[in-house]
Amino acid sequence: MKRLRIEHETGFVYEGDVSASYNEARMLPGTTDSQFVLSSSLEIEPSTAVNSFVDYFGTRVSSFDVLSPHRGLRITARSLVEVRPRPIEHSGLTWERLATEAARSITTVEQLSQTPRTQPHPEVVEIARSIAERYDDPGRAAHEVCMAIGYAVEYVYGVTGVHSTAAEAWEARKGVCQDMAHIAIGALRAIGIPARYVSGYLHPQAQAEIGVPVEGESHAWVEWFAGEWTGFDPTNNTEIGDRHVLVGRGRDYNDVPPLRGVYGGHYKAELGVKVTITREA
Repeated sequence: MKRLRIEHETGFVYEGDVSASYNEARMLPGTTDSQFVLSSSLEIEPSTAVNSFVDYFGTRVSSFDVLSPHRGLRITARSLVEVRPRPIEHSGLTWERLATEAARSITTVEQLSQTPRTQPHPEVVEIARSIAERYDDPGRAAHEVCMAIGYAVEYVYGVTGVHSTAAEAWEARKGVCQDMAHIAIGALRAIGIPARYVSGYLHPQAQAEIGVPVEGESHAWVEWFAGEWTGFDPTNNTEIGDRHVLVGRGRDYNDVPPLRGVYGGHYKAELGVKVTITREA
């Protein structure tokens, strides 16, 4: 188990005064069966009231408005979280049993349908189907599919954008964690395995020195359902461990962006992001 302190600063700088802005932030982790939030806070400049709630998918949301003219918006989320590893354990569920179990709950049924972001390339569908044919256990097939995607796609920043689709990233065979998660989710859904998008943070150093802040970033991975929800990080081809801090879940990235909003005015906005992660124990 590790104790991680996370500081995530993001926001916008506008070319001129905007009259008002309306925003939602999904930057604070929640307590789960594998992580415990010791403290968390959100600081907003300009100062304003915040309405906090948990959304449909179980993600903590901070909703706020800035109704006076402003040239910048800065949000700083600070969290201290204890995290334990989440090793993969296959249940031995059959494909027939999975189809029955997945149909019983809306939380699994809705994670079977493709979105425009996850719609897979035909080559990805073929890869997933060929792997599924070799396994009687859909959980083991899901694990193999995610690993195949991780090996096939090279992590390269700048080739894709925040609005890129799984099919576009696959054609380039390059992308970032968001792209690899979308490709893997599309592949799993194509063979009847419910899969969802997970956003959070990853400490970049496996053997991090205690008390030393390091530059991090938001991260994304996947969870599939084969009797129970199981996570895997296709970008790093690894199980979800005590360096992964979960923030939100959804059908794809559109359900869990760290910051979403609109503003009044014709000025352009420049986004800034800085994440610092410190291992404290």
